[in-house]
Amino acid sequence: MNKHAVSLMFFVGAFYSVDAQQLKPAYNPNELKIQWKMIENGYMGQGKYLSSFTLNNASKNGLPAKGWSIYFNLPRGIDTSFVRNEFKFEHINGDLNRIMPTALFKGLKTGQSIELQMLASDWSLNRADAPSGLYLVWDDEPQTGIALANYQVVASTELKQINRAKIDIAPIATPEVVYNRNKVIEDIPANKLIKVFPTPINYSESEGSFVLTSTVTISADPAFSNEANYLAKELGVVLGKQPTISSVKGNIELRKAEMGAEAYTLSVSRNGIIITASTPAGAFYGIQSLKTLMPAAAWNGTQKLVAVPLVEVKDEPRFGWRAFMLDVARNFQTKEEVLKTLDWLALYKINVFHFHCTEDEGWRIEIPGLPELTEIGGKRGHKNANVEQLPPSFASGPDNSTAGSGFYSKADFIEILKYANERHIKVIPEIESPGHARAAVQSMQVRYDRLMKQGKKAEAEKYLLRELNDKSVHSSVQGWNDNVMDVSLPSTYTFVEKVVDGLIAIYKEAGVPLETIHMGGDEVPSGSWEKSPAFAKLKQENPLVKNTNDLWYYYYGKVNEIIKSKGLYLYGWEEAGMRKTMLDGAAHVIPNPDFANQNVHLDVWNNVIGWGAEDLAYRLANAGYKVVLSPVSNLYFDMSYDKDFEEEGYYWGGFVDVDKPYSFIPFDYLKNTKQDKMGNTLSSSFTQGKERLTDFGKTNIIGIQGLLFAETITSAERMEYMLMPKLLGLAERAWAKDPEWSTEKDEAKSNELYAKAWSDFVNRIGKRELPRLSYYKGGLKYRIPTAGAIVENGSVKANVQLPGFVIRYTTNGTEPTSSSKLYTEPVATKGTIKLRVFDARGRGGRTVEVQNK
Repeated sequence: MNKHAVSLMFFVGAFYSVDAQQLKPAYNPNELKIQWKMIENGYMGQGKYLSSFTLNNASKNGLPAKGWSIYFNLPRGIDTSFVRNEFKFEHINGDLNRIMPTALFKGLKTGQSIELQMLASDWSLNRADAPSGLYLVWDDEPQTGIALANYQVVASTELKQINRAKIDIAPIATPEVVYNRNKVIEDIPANKLIKVFPTPINYSESEGSFVLTSTVTISADPAFSNEANYLAKELGVVLGKQPTISSVKGNIELRKAEMGAEAYTLSVSRNGIIITASTPAGAFYGIQSLKTLMPAAAWNGTQKLVAVPLVEVKDEPRFGWRAFMLDVARNFQTKEEVLKTLDWLALYKINVFHFHCTEDEGWRIEIPGLPELTEIGGKRGHKNANVEQLPPSFASGPDNSTAGSGFYSKADFIEILKYANERHIKVIPEIESPGHARAAVQSMQVRYDRLMKQGKKAEAEKYLLRELNDKSVHSSVQGWNDNVMDVSLPSTYTFVEKVVDGLIAIYKEAGVPLETIHMGGDEVPSGSWEKSPAFAKLKQENPLVKNTNDLWYYYYGKVNEIIKSKGLYLYGWEEAGMRKTMLDGAAHVIPNPDFANQNVHLDVWNNVIGWGAEDLAYRLANAGYKVVLSPVSNLYFDMSYDKDFEEEGYYWGGFVDVDKPYSFIPFDYLKNTKQDKMGNTLSSSFTQGKERLTDFGKTNIIGIQGLLFAETITSAERMEYMLMPKLLGLAERAWAKDPEWSTEKDEAKSNELYAKAWSDFVNRIGKRELPRLSYYKGGLKYRIPTAGAIVENGSVKANVQLPGFVIRYTTNGTEPTSSSKLYTEPVATKGTIKLRVFDARGRGGRTVEVQNK
C-alpha cells in the first residue's frame, strides 16, 4: 500500500553521434551498463527528489540512436508532460514506465557515458525506492523483452540523500545511533529466562529435567487423538523415531478437563509430562509450549536425548484472534514456503492466516469455471501483456519466471487448508474488491474477448467487471488507471458469487470449516465510475443511488447479502465500514451505521501519525464493528526495519522493528505514541479530540494482526527477513496478558518497567527463539541485526540488540566472517574497524564500520 503520488522528469546531457546505419542485432543490451543513484531529497526546496541514471556503453558497438525502449518499474508516478529533446517518457500503467529516444538522440559510441537526471515528488530513502526490473525492447521485436542485468544501484550515504525533508529528524541508523539504543538492554543469564514463549499467565520452574528419548510413549484422551499424532510426528523429527501412542498411561499424557476454549496446563516432572486442556486447540497450544521448552539445538538433527526443564504452566490467550496476513498476490510465495510459514505461526500460537491472494498485480487461487483468473492473472511478463498475462510489476521483469508469477491449484490450496487446520489455524482468503482488482478485471476482459469472438455474447458478459464504454478517469495510489470493478454492473455480483461459491466448495472438499471471506474494500480511487453508462442507468433505476459515494454502500450492501446467504459473515478493510459525509462544509468520514452491530469484521490499518485517523480503530469498535487491530505504525511488517539505505522496505507509515509490535498497547495505543513518522515529538495536545475506547468498544476488539505486503518481497529469503523477528513481537502481544508497563499511569515508572521488560524479551528471543528458528522446519533466514558501535576513550565499543548473538570484527579492512575475532572487549586498534553480528549457525548480518582515529 504505497501512498505516494509522484511526478518524474529526466534531463539528458550531451550525446555523441553514432552511425545511423548501426544495426540492432550487433548490439548486446547487457553491454549497456546502467547505474542509478540518489542526489538529494527536497530538491530546490520542493517536495521532490533528484536522482540520476548513468548509461555507459561498454560494447564494441554503438548504442543505436533509435529503435529501442527501456522499461522499468518505479514506485512513483511519472510526469509525462515534461519532455526533454533527446528522450520522451511514457507511463504504461501501475508502476511500469518506459524511456524512448527521440529523433534528436544521436546514439552512444563505445565507452561513452551519459547521465539522465530524474526529478520525482516526495522522496527516496532506501534501496526499495530505486527503479527496478529494467529491460530493453527493440521496436522491431515488440513482444520480446531483454532483461538488463548490468544494472547497479549506488548506496546513499549523505544526509541530503537519506533525510526525507527538513522536518525529517528521525535518526539515520548509524552504528553510534544503534549503540545508544542498545545501551538499555541488559544481558540476562539464560537460566533466569522464562522458557515458554509467548509468555504464559503462570510459570514456575524447578531444578532438574525430564529426559525425552526414542522410548517415550504418548497417551491421549480420544478427543485429542489428532494432537497426539501431531506430537508424535514432531518428536519423531527430533528423536529419530516417532513415539508410540498407547491407550495406557504414557510418559507424555494429553488429558481432558474443563477450562477455557484455548487454555491449557503443562506440567513437566521427573515422572513425565502432562498437558491438560478442554479442547483440541488448547491441547495443541500446550504442545507448542512443550516445544519451546526444548533447547533450540534439539532441532539440529537427530538427538539421542532431549532434557526438558521441570515446569508448571497455566496459560490461555489474551485474544482469540491472533492473525498474520501474507500478501502472495503482488509477489508470489510457493506452496512449500506457505506450509513452512504455517508451522512458524503454529509454534507461536498464531491462529488466523489471512491469505491476501488477489490484487492488481496477481490472482493466485484457481477458481473452477474461471480459468482465466490464474491463466492470465497468475503470471506477469512483457509478451502480449494484458492478453496472455499481466504486465511486469515490482521488478518482476520481462519473462514470467520470477516471483511475479505463480498460483495455487485447487489441489495446492486444499493441501494448504488441511495443513493449517491440523495446526488449528483458520485460513481466510481475501478477494480484493472493488478496488485493487485489476488482475480480476483484466482476466475477465480476456474471457469476454475470447467468447465474443466465438459469438457467445451472453456468456461473454456473464462475469464482465468493466463497463466497456466507461470514460471515467482515475489513478490509484499504485498508478493503475483501470483496476476497479464496476459496481453498477449486475455481472460484477455474478462474478463475486461465482468466486465465493468456488471457495466454499474448495473448503468443503478439504473438510475444513469456512466462516468468512475477506472482501477487501480499500483504496478505491476518486473518479471511479463517474462516467460509466452502467452507473447512469443505475441512478435512474435506484433512487438510493444519487452519486458515486452511494455506490460504495450499494456494493457492500449487495456483497453482504451474498456473503450472509452462504452462512458467512462479512470481513473487509476499514473502508468497508466507513461512510462519506460533510462536516462544516468539508469532506468527512464516519462509521457507516448500515453495517454496525451486524458482526461485520474490519481490519483497521490507517493510524498513520499525523494523518488524522489515529483513533479510527476505536471509533469503529465503539460504533459496533468487530475490529482486528492492524495498524501500520506497529504491525505492518513490510515497513523498513530502520532508516538505513540498505534496509529495504516501505516507510510511509514509519519504521517497524521488533520493538514496534512488542510495544503496542491494544486498548490504548496512543498512550505510548510519542513521535510522528518523521521523528518529531508529538505535542501534549496530540490526543485531544481523539476518541478513546469505551468498555463496549473493548468487547468489539477481537484481536490483532501482523501484515506483510509484498511489493518489495521478491523471494522467500526476503519474506523471512521481513517476517522475523517481528512476528515474535506480535505473538507476545496477541497471546500474553497486558504487561505491567502498559497500565502503569506514572510515565517515569512505566518507562522503567518497559526497559526491564524489553531486556527480558530480547534476551528470550536472542537466546532461545531465534536460535530455535535457525533449525526448526529446515531453518528460517530471519533478520540478524547490525552491530551498534561507538568510539569512546580511544577504543571502539560495540553491542547488539539481541543478547546471545555474537559480534566479530576485523581491523585490516576485510569483511568479518564466522571465524573472525570475537568481540569481547573494546578494540583499541586504530583505523577502520569492521563489525558484524552472527547467529549460532555462523550466519552473519550486514557489516558496519567505524573509524578509530
